[in-house]
Amino acid sequence: MLNKPKYTLFNNAKYALSGLIEVSKNESSFKLQLVVFVVFGSISWFLPIDFLYSFILFIVLFVPIMAELTNSAIERVVDMVTKDYHVLAMNAKDAGSALVLISLIFTASVWLGILYINFLK
Repeated sequence: MLNKPKYTLFNNAKYALSGLIEVSKNESSFKLQLVVFVVFGSISWFLPIDFLYSFILFIVLFVPIMAELTNSAIERVVDMVTKDYHVLAMNAKDAGSALVLISLIFTASVWLGILYINFLK
């Protein structure tokens, strides 16, 4: 690839932070995911449950964030390739959105399961 920069750990960290900042500034759904992460992440540590359960509740909150970042990347690549309507472009964006939806269902299921085990069983 002609535009591939030289690999260094420092450069890769800069690129990752740059991408995180760009998505944080321009994606309202990602901002919402961050708010959910902070709120539920705090709740996970204050619940009267074992450390392992709190840890699982906290870690699983990263899944929707990763899905949202992936969805944002897909949307940007599709928009770079074409601004015109194309069924494949729509399908790619819909698949990215489906990833986010499934990640939210997964996260909610883990939370409900752990809350059930600890409070309703």
